[in-house]
Amino acid sequence: MKKQILLFVIMAIEGLTLLAQAPPTPPVEANNGGGPVGGGGAPIGSGIVLLIALAAGYGGKKVFDARKKPDE
Repeated sequence: MKKQILLFVIMAIEGLTLLAQAPPTPPVEANNGGGPVGGGGAPIGSGIVLLIALAAGYGGKKVFDARKKPDE
């Protein structure tokens, strides 16, 4: 039980530190070629691949454990 509480506290503290954002980019001047004022989007391609790989691994482990378990 103590391990679960410690894990929860660590995750809560780390979650607060991850809320920081980089300062906004300065706007582009009109005589400098124009272009978008805001910054680009976040690169989510590799994050999605990582999430799918972890989900597939977790599902595979669940299937493996279900087949390994003897019938009751």
